[in-house]
Amino acid sequence: MTAFRINGEAVMSRAAPETTLLWILREHFALTGTKFGCGAGMCGACTVHVDGAPVYSCLMALSDVEGSEVTTIEGLSPDGSHPLQRAWVAEQVPQCGYCQSGQIMRAAALLAENPSPSREEIRETMSANLCRCGTYNRIVRAVERAAQEA
Repeated sequence: MTAFRINGEAVMSRAAPETTLLWILREHFALTGTKFGCGAGMCGACTVHVDGAPVYSCLMALSDVEGSEVTTIEGLSPDGSHPLQRAWVAEQVPQCGYCQSGQIMRAAALLAENPSPSREEIRETMSANLCRCGTYNRIVRAVERAAQEA
């Protein structure tokens, strides 16, 4: 049995310890905002926070989160009022939207660590996540907007 917290709530899972966090979130806890993209830690669609740090949940085993705090897109802001979520809408970032929860979670970790990142710092950090629709310029503008609002 693995005990940890998801979005501030204490949870336990009886799943096999090697089960990826991605599948635990999606299949065991119905937190489907975290997406399966590549399954190899190369696209970032599955990005969540573990103890405040962005991680690829497709590569993290359930056993690795024992005693940790996991935050998903659903836990970032239950009503969509987080500055990044508002900026994403204002800058019309999503096209297909598939990568967006991972993008927002990566950006949230950046802003938590560096509330006023430069454009280059934003680009460098966000390069860990792919957007097949190519909305990179809008993503950068949204992160800049959120940094100004916070």
